[in-house]
This record gives sequence, C-alpha cells and structure tokens, in this order.
Amino acid sequence: MYTFRIESDLAAYDAFLASRGGQYIQCSRWQTVKTTWKCSYYCGFAGEKRVLAALVMERVLPAAGKIWYCSGGPVCDYGDTALLQAFTDFMRGEVKAHGVTAFIMDPPVSLRVNGEEQDYGHALHRTLTEMGYVLNGNLANYTYKQPVQLFIPLRDEAGAPLTASQILKKCDKGVRYSIRLGESRGLTARTCTYADVVREPKLMEDFISVMRDTSERDNFVERDGAYCTKLLQAFDGCSDLKLIYYSKTKDRALEEERQKKKAEALAALPGAHEKKARQLQEIIDSADKQHEHFEKRMAQADDYTDDDEICVAGGLSIYYGGMGSCLFGGTKNVIRNETRSSHYLNYLRLCESIERGCNIHDLGYVIVHSPELQADGTLGPLEPMENFKGIYDFKKSFSADYHEFIGEYVLIGSRVKYYAYATLMPKAKKMKINLIKKLR
Repeated sequence: MYTFRIESDLAAYDAFLASRGGQYIQCSRWQTVKTTWKCSYYCGFAGEKRVLAALVMERVLPAAGKIWYCSGGPVCDYGDTALLQAFTDFMRGEVKAHGVTAFIMDPPVSLRVNGEEQDYGHALHRTLTEMGYVLNGNLANYTYKQPVQLFIPLRDEAGAPLTASQILKKCDKGVRYSIRLGESRGLTARTCTYADVVREPKLMEDFISVMRDTSERDNFVERDGAYCTKLLQAFDGCSDLKLIYYSKTKDRALEEERQKKKAEALAALPGAHEKKARQLQEIIDSADKQHEHFEKRMAQADDYTDDDEICVAGGLSIYYGGMGSCLFGGTKNVIRNETRSSHYLNYLRLCESIERGCNIHDLGYVIVHSPELQADGTLGPLEPMENFKGIYDFKKSFSADYHEFIGEYVLIGSRVKYYAYATLMPKAKKMKINLIKKLR
C-alpha cells in the first residue's frame, strides 16, 4: 500500500533524492532558480519508508491554463510497476482536483545508448503508455531539454572509481594531444565560486562573452549573466564556473623557452651519436612546428595587447546526486583552434567531477532533428542537426556514451487546453529566441 503527500521536510526530501542519484533539476534548490514556477514536493511512502520523490512545478500559461511539470520524472524504482501505477492514479486525481491542463514528466531512462536499443527503456515505455500517459513526439513542445545526453561513466563495471588518466586513455588521440598542448600554449585555468563572481563581476562577463560566441556559431539559446549567477548562488558549494584564459605574454615566454632548447639542441647536434642525434632532432623539429602555430596565434590575437588576459573558454557545472552536469559552456572564436581551449576546458571539468566523487560526467546535449514515431510508439533515432554534428563528434571524442531518452510523457487533464499549449508554446519559444538574437 503506497501513500503520497506534499513534503514539507525538504532536507529529508533532498537527502532521499541525492542518495538515489536524483538530478539538480529535481532538488529543492531548483525553486530559487525557476522562480516563475510554483514548486510542490511530492513524496511516496510504503508504510514509513520513503520510496519516491517528485518535484512538480506549476505554471499558468495564457490560453493553456495550469501546466504541471515534473522535471526528470519522479525519482523512484521504475521497475516497481505497482508504485508507478499508484503514483499515476494519485497524480490523475491531483490533476483533476486542481484543474490542471496536463501533468508532464521526462524520466531519464535510455531508449538507446550509442544507437543500441535498451530493453529496459522499451519496457518502461509500454508500462507508462498502458497507464494512460501520452508520449510527446514533437521536440518543439519539450518543456526542458532535448531527449539526448552525452555521459562519461566515472566508474568501472564493478563500481570502482576511474582515474582521470584511465578515462583519458579511452579518449580519441586528438583529445589526448590537445590536452597535452594546453599549458604549452599560454592557457591558464581558473575555477570560480559564487563568492568569486560577486567579488569580481568581470568573471561572469568573461563567461558570457564565450557563451555568446558559441551561441552565434551553433544556434544555442544564450543565458544571461544574471541567470548564471543565480544558478551559482542556488547551488553554492556544489557548482563552479571554470574559465580558461590565454595570455600573449605567457605564450611568448613559453615560445622563448622552446627556442632556447632548440638552440641548445642545434649546438649539441654535431658529433652526437645516432640515438642522441635523433632525440636532438626531435626537439628541433618540434620547436619548428610549435613556432608555426605560435606565429598563427600571435596573428589571430593581434587586436589584443600583451597585458590582456583573454577568456577563450568557459563552463558552468553543477555536481549533484553523483552526477557532474555541464550546463553551459563555450569557446571564443579568437585563437580557438590554435589553443585547443575547448578540449582543455572539458578535461578539467571532467577532473573536477572525479575529484568530487561523481559517478557520471554529463557533457550536455546537442540539438537534434524531430524524429518520427516508431510502430511501437517510441521515438525514432535522434540525429544531430547539421551544425551540431561537429559538437556531437567533439563530445563523443571524450569517450562519451550517447543516450537517447524515451522523451516527455503527458497525463492530459484538458484536451482542449493541452492542444492550445502544444500549438502556441513552440511559436512563443521561437519568438523568444529570435528576440534574444535581435537584442544582441
């Protein structure tokens, strides 16, 4: 026998959530970020034992009435069909009692991983649809995010934590090479907390500058500094802003050191035995190759002075429930390819997740084409849009697994109002995106 109620003990709610691998978007801190939504914290019990937690957010929309959104779905054992049925029956009653247009949830249960079908995902889809949920197959209507995610497992099959070097060995050769180059090309990393951003507002300005460049290239919706600062504040203690800076002065000093070693190698080359000669020649050849790239960086950064600290990459991450989530991030166009700053940034973020004891490192999502519904009612393969294939390849190069979630499920309270929501919201979102671009 299961019972459900709105929880007032948010500390107990969050403790259950974190222990069950819940995401940051499901915890009570999220209400201080999503202030336009009214939050309720539903919990389920089997006797005295807590078995379910669900953040349900309410928003009143013009012509659509009340929309209830359960971000990430309820946190529970999805294999417990009786629990899911009881929660569904309870929420159906809540929707009716409160005059709600629709109850929407998007459980992060994979339908495919790296293109391979997941039986568990298909089984859950059948279970939910038999209980009366309708799958929203139109990506334009999705409340929160695309139903794809790229995850890097931070533990082996036995559950033992992996080291950064072990994970790095699985990455593409180009990633390993780029990370080694990072510090040799004038890059410096800085990890910032909420207190740092309050003390130095320029840190957030630097972050938004790289976000803007990325958004212009790849059509992501850019978040403003106030929203990102609010996230850091809400998740203070389990979030950070990682910034990568490029310095022409530091780069020049490193180049001078390489040229000094080259001169020493040239001087020692005459008369050196064969093995030593090969080693010296490698130093000379490497210095020559590095010099070509150095000259390109100097040309690309010609508009900046030697005293400038150029923010070339940045990322905002939240660590919660055993997952390190990369929310926002990007790179500045200037010297982006010559410094490989994006590889360097993402590797450092990965290391931070490992240091915090996370089980999974979430690299984020890519924008995908709207799929067709399959004969069994699930979403078809989710292919990245053309200008996101590069980002997809980049994230996959870190040995990330590509998860395609089932999608967004809906319990419909009013079919007329839900139709208004499903047709008007995509248009409103498109207008908002276009307005943001014009205001830039």
